[in-house]
Amino acid sequence: LEQRRIKGELEVAKNIQQTFLPDDNPRIPGFDIAGLNIPSAEVGGDYYDFIDIIEGQIGIAIADVAGKGVPAALIMATFRASLIAEIRNNYALRSIMQKVNRLLCERNERSRFVTAIYGVLDVRNRIFTFSNAGHNPGILRRADGSIIMLKEGGTALGIFENSTFEERAIGLLPGDLIVLYTDGVTDVIGYDESMFEMNRLIDVVNANAGRNAEAIVAAVRDAVDAYS
Repeated sequence: LEQRRIKGELEVAKNIQQTFLPDDNPRIPGFDIAGLNIPSAEVGGDYYDFIDIIEGQIGIAIADVAGKGVPAALIMATFRASLIAEIRNNYALRSIMQKVNRLLCERNERSRFVTAIYGVLDVRNRIFTFSNAGHNPGILRRADGSIIMLKEGGTALGIFENSTFEERAIGLLPGDLIVLYTDGVTDVIGYDESMFEMNRLIDVVNANAGRNAEAIVAAVRDAVDAYS
């Protein structure tokens, strides 16, 4: 009976956490955007979102809380609420990251840090400005096949109260592709006990670069499933 009660509470928590994730992929003329979250348990600490800011600008966030299960899910909820609150105040990206970091430091154990990338897509000017807080580097694949790693930012959130952050603006051209992910992709263990790692992810991205965003997401999911 106790196990059944706990399972029921976790199911409720799972349903609540699902409401934190986007209902659908954004429809933006000139851009093709898709996302996917597959929790390893009922609830967890991975998060992504598409956030309306003002007309012509959309926020794109991805985050990963250290740890798993209910504790990670609770910190993820705190991170999400803090991030959206600071975005609504319309601060610069580096200021948003600094303020969210301070809020997490106030309420958090240092072992429960958050890695994240937050960026703003300027649709009209085709510019993506981002800040990476200790997260796996994003992959920018240019239309000519060259790869740029999106690393600029600062330390993980919730560890050092006085951390500072930088931001980087990138102009996007037709055919360019940005892939953001968590270590749920790169740290997957295969049958030979080795990890999937970055090189395999880049291989999947290169092999599917000409497809639409949903197909690329599906290709990454299928590659990870096959590898594990």
